[in-house]
Amino acid sequence: MESQKNISEFILMGLSSNWNIQIFCLVFFLFCYLAIVVGNLLIIISIRCSSLYSHPVYYFLSYLSSMDICYTSCVTPRMIGDQLVRRNTISYSTCMLQVFVMHFFGMVEILILTAMAFDRYVAICKPLHYMIIMNRTRCNILILAALAGGAVHSFSQFVLIIQLPFCGISEIDHYYCDVFPLLKVACTDTYITGVLMIANSGLVALVIFVILIGSYVIILFTLRNHSAEGRRKALSTCGSHITLVILFFGPSIFAYLRPPTTFPEDKIFALFYTIIAPMFNPLIYTLRNAEMKKALRKVWCQKIFSEEKHS
Repeated sequence: MESQKNISEFILMGLSSNWNIQIFCLVFFLFCYLAIVVGNLLIIISIRCSSLYSHPVYYFLSYLSSMDICYTSCVTPRMIGDQLVRRNTISYSTCMLQVFVMHFFGMVEILILTAMAFDRYVAICKPLHYMIIMNRTRCNILILAALAGGAVHSFSQFVLIIQLPFCGISEIDHYYCDVFPLLKVACTDTYITGVLMIANSGLVALVIFVILIGSYVIILFTLRNHSAEGRRKALSTCGSHITLVILFFGPSIFAYLRPPTTFPEDKIFALFYTIIAPMFNPLIYTLRNAEMKKALRKVWCQKIFSEEKHS
């Protein structure tokens, strides 16, 4: 492609040029990545090895944890490796691939969060029909729809960005390849492309966020008619979900729903939806959820006791 003929690699400016800050970021991101992988794997294994897997909300949660691992793995391991070897370049093909997979897993995660909100709406507002509406077939269809939606979103972003020409020394003021920083270094007028990307990312994120908040307003309104114990249990699960939605959507909307320009603060906000939200997902869903804590104890205590018995 013509853009590939013009340039073979990009220079990533990273979070900071200060060596001491880079060392701190290396240690911090390594800790965060290990916490993300270990924490989300604990959730996945605990759900799959317990009776919770038959519950739609935990079925979705296991997929959400899988997407968290995949999503953050698109950026964090490479960022840690680059800091270890003091490398700040990324090839054109790797950069384009990073744009595609980041937006694919990001959109799938957003759509799974939407499916979880729908599940909570049905559970609280239509409890008598819950198991009929949220049967396993429909849950599988929602997961497949999330994967299809992620593919459509990321492919459209990829098609727009891969057609841009890049020339000379292209310095990307970010720690990974994303659409707006790439628009800034393109050697052509990117106004129309920028508008299309805002509609495809920022506007979609805003619409889904409004739908999610609206669904939880309806849920909270419906909870007035439930018993105190029912309200407590429902609010525990819904509170965890709302916290994660705000952590993920807030910075995402700020990053993508605005004119296609870049600011130094973008890198800080990007940390929230690439690292912080995936890291807090296991904490939010285990510390605030009695059923998850019970499943964790049951699965892992049984494994420990069985190993001790065999030894």
